Amino acid sequence: MSGDDTARVEDRLARVALTWLTEPGTWSVHRLVERLGAPAALALLCDGGAPEEKLRATVAARLTAGDPLAVAARALDRTDRLGARIVTPDDAEWPVRVDDLRRLALSGASRRVDTETAPPLCFWVRGAWPLAEAMERSVAVVGARAATSYGLHVATELGYGLAEREWTVVSGGAFGIDAAAHRGALNAGGVTVAVLACGVDRPYPVGNTALFDRIAETGLLVSEWMPGADPLRPRFLIRNRVIAAATGGSVLVEASARSGATQTMRRALAINRPGMVVPGPVTSAMSVGAHELLREQPAARLVTGVAHVLEEVGRIGADLAPPARGPRRPADELDDEATVVLESLPRRGARDPDAVAARAGVSVRVALRKLSLLEELGLVVRRDGGYALAPPPDRRAAAAGSSPADGTG
Repeated sequence: MSGDDTARVEDRLARVALTWLTEPGTWSVHRLVERLGAPAALALLCDGGAPEEKLRATVAARLTAGDPLAVAARALDRTDRLGARIVTPDDAEWPVRVDDLRRLALSGASRRVDTETAPPLCFWVRGAWPLAEAMERSVAVVGARAATSYGLHVATELGYGLAEREWTVVSGGAFGIDAAAHRGALNAGGVTVAVLACGVDRPYPVGNTALFDRIAETGLLVSEWMPGADPLRPRFLIRNRVIAAATGGSVLVEASARSGATQTMRRALAINRPGMVVPGPVTSAMSVGAHELLREQPAARLVTGVAHVLEEVGRIGADLAPPARGPRRPADELDDEATVVLESLPRRGARDPDAVAARAGVSVRVALRKLSLLEELGLVVRRDGGYALAPPPDRRAAAAGSSPADGTG
C-alpha cells in the first residue's frame, strides 16, 4: 500500500472514530480536523487536549466505553457486511454543498442543535447511486409527521412531479410528509434519498421498514452515524442541517407551531438556499408553522406545485412557472370596440345594428364590422332581422344532437 493510500485509510478510520467520540456537527472538532487532519485531531482529543471543557468531559466519558480506533474498525467491518460504504471529503462522491454549513450562523441560538452546525466529517451510504450525483439535482420535501390528508396529497404530488422531471427527492424518512414525498418519487420511478438520524442498518421509524428497503434498492439511505446507532431525539435536529445544505432547495409542506421541519427551512434560508412553503388552510393546526415562516422570513417563497418549485431551484430563465390563468375564451382576444358591441346585445332577444350602434356609442359602420367579426367567432347569431347572443356551447351541442343527422327524420 502506498503512502497516499495509507494516509487515506488512516484519515477514514479517524473520521469514523471522531463521529463516535463526539456528536456530528461539533465546531471545535471540525476546526481541529481542518487544522491538523483527522488522525492528529483524534490523538489530541484522546490525550485530553480538547479546546473546551465541555468537549473534554464528553470525550472522557466516551473513552470509558472503549478505544475509538477499535470501535471505528468494527464499524468499518460492519459497514462492509451491510453492503454500505463510508464517504469522506476526499471521495469523488462527496456532496460538496454540505461544506456551505461553514457559513451557517443562527442569531440568538443557545441550544446545541442550533450552535453545533459544522459540516459532516463523513457519511454512511447504503445504495448504488453515487452520493454527489444523486444530490446534484435535488430538492428536500419536509413537513409534519401528523400530516393531514391535504398535506399527504400535496407531498405525494410534489415527490412524483419532481422525480418525473429527474430531480432527486430528499427527506428524512419519517411518517407523514416525509414518507409521502419518498413514495411519490418511488411511484414515478425516480431517485429518492432518506437522510437518517441513526444507523443505515436500523432505519427509524420501524413502521417504514418496507419503504426504506425500497429506497435502498433504487435510491440512497444516508447517515452521519455508524451502523447500529440509536435514533436519539437530538440527532433528528442535528440531521436536519444536512437535508438543508445538501439539496438545491427545501419545500415545507405542513408544520405545526413547533416543528423540526421549520428548523430545516431556517437552516436552508440561512445559507441562501431557496426555502419554499406550501400554504394550507388557516383553520388547520398543521398550517401554523408554515404560515408563520412565510410571515417571518422575507426570503421564503410561497409555492403551490412542482412548476413553482422548479422555478426556484431550476436554471435561471429556463424553468419559469406559467402564470396562473383561467380557461381561454374567444372573447378574451376582442378589442375594445368589439367588446362594447358584444356587451350592447340583450341577454334575451335580438337587436338591430342601428340600436346596437347607438347603445355602444359607435358608428353603424363600426357596429356592422364588429358584429360580423363576432358572428365569425360564434359569439353572436343573426335573428329576426337583427343580432342576438349565441347560446352557450352546451346548449348548442344539445340542440345539434336532437336534430336529425341525415334529414330523413
